Amino acid sequence: MSITAVRTRRISAPLHTPFVTALRRATAVETLLVEVVDADGRSGFGEAPQVWAVTGASLAGSQACVEEMMAPLLLGRDPDDLAARCRDMARAVVGNEAAKMAVEIALHDLAARRLDIPLVRLLGGTNLTVPTDVTLSAGEAGALAVAAKQRLAEGFTVLKLKVGTDAAGDLARIRAVCDALEPGLRLRLDANQGWTPREAVTIVNRIAALDLPVELVEQPVARHDLDGLAWVSARADLPIMADESVFGLRDLVEVIRRRAADLVNVKLAKSGGLTVARTLLELATAHGLGTCVGSMMEGPVGIGAAASLVAAHPTTVVSDLDAAWWLSASPVSGGIRYEGATVVLPDAPGLGVSLPSPGSAE
Repeated sequence: MSITAVRTRRISAPLHTPFVTALRRATAVETLLVEVVDADGRSGFGEAPQVWAVTGASLAGSQACVEEMMAPLLLGRDPDDLAARCRDMARAVVGNEAAKMAVEIALHDLAARRLDIPLVRLLGGTNLTVPTDVTLSAGEAGALAVAAKQRLAEGFTVLKLKVGTDAAGDLARIRAVCDALEPGLRLRLDANQGWTPREAVTIVNRIAALDLPVELVEQPVARHDLDGLAWVSARADLPIMADESVFGLRDLVEVIRRRAADLVNVKLAKSGGLTVARTLLELATAHGLGTCVGSMMEGPVGIGAAASLVAAHPTTVVSDLDAAWWLSASPVSGGIRYEGATVVLPDAPGLGVSLPSPGSAE
């Protein structure tokens, strides 16, 4: 049995609400869908999201990487030799984590389909439900309070507030959202590298002094400023989570060595796929760091893979898997669905997705 085809197609799927952070404003999921086909005609799917402001990945770059560098290494090879195929993809090029993510997910999806089992079972788990938070885009205090109440009414219990666009006004925004929370519900903050170390400590410790229901603060300072991140973590009265500071294993080793964070957010589009992501979770756990699995505005394919990973390797805090929830409509058939704050995995082979019907946006 061998891999007979590797296909790509660009997907643009609109969001029902703009997604705004300190780094970018998105109105659509822009992603590359990758299909790996075996000799029996079975297909495995993966995706590579375009995230200029975080990973630098583009649709054109990921497509070229898959078609020119990765596909030739896959054609004619045995898809059941999954570990070897994933090693080949990791070594094929430097960087290009989104492209690696897409092909790795497609290979895992195909392997699970060939065994007629859901992807989560291939990864070592059985659970088909995973809780998620939901993000509140950066905005003004009044609008954020209204959005928070809407999300709570929709069943979400953990809200993630995007801050970092304006340090001087962030505390007012945080207080407005906290005032909208019901007792027992939780808020986490994501500055997306938007604060200086001193701003971060000032804001975080003010939050703690006011006893606001904030559970953690994600990536308060610039990605490469590990000294600053460690300085904040040592002085902050709330747990600090590293996100953009950790792409791969070397990054996490350095964060651990410097004691720069209390938790780490693992994302497939940063790490290059399921293999490294799983190792990151295991390494963080072994060294006493909390864990979370996040997303990069990918669609149901990427979120399905990330949720399957969490279902098999549970994280210490609720993961951040709401990206596909923002879509007006799914760009693929089947796959995950959302029931309130729960991602429901399909009880179907692999990721349970199929190609978009004719006429879908590409």
